[in-house]
Amino acid sequence: MITRFSHDVLGDPIRAQFEAFIDEHRHALNNSLDGLTEDQARRSLVPSRTTLLGLVKHAVFVEKVWFDESISGRTRAELGLPPTPDESFILDDTDTVESVRQAHREACEASRRAVAGMDLDDLVHHNRRGPLPLRWVYLHVLRELAQHCGHADILREQVLSQ
Repeated sequence: MITRFSHDVLGDPIRAQFEAFIDEHRHALNNSLDGLTEDQARRSLVPSRTTLLGLVKHAVFVEKVWFDESISGRTRAELGLPPTPDESFILDDTDTVESVRQAHREACEASRRAVAGMDLDDLVHHNRRGPLPLRWVYLHVLRELAQHCGHADILREQVLSQ
């Protein structure tokens, strides 16, 4: 849920600005499924595994990797995640528009809770790259969400034009 938009935080501390931009992109990606049928959300229009529903499912993976695995040290297996990002796009029969959207909302909320007591310069210690400041994690997640929002915009346009 977006509490503040990026244009509302122009004069706020940088942390509030990061969080507003990240939340806008989380919201936009989740909303890329608005009004779609299950078939439309699963429609494959590119050679990769990328579908609109798969993009949101992958975003759940991103949230859990960066704001749970990297912070808590729990493994992907413990988190119920596939071992690789590519596998996180794979849909199974239980994945529905509503179930994936709900999993995404819950993952985003868990991410917010996980970093609530951290400062931007605090390190996350359980990433394969080694210790990283939360500021870097925010920038990385923002970049990834922005990229996937662009993918979703194009796929949604294609799906709705058919």
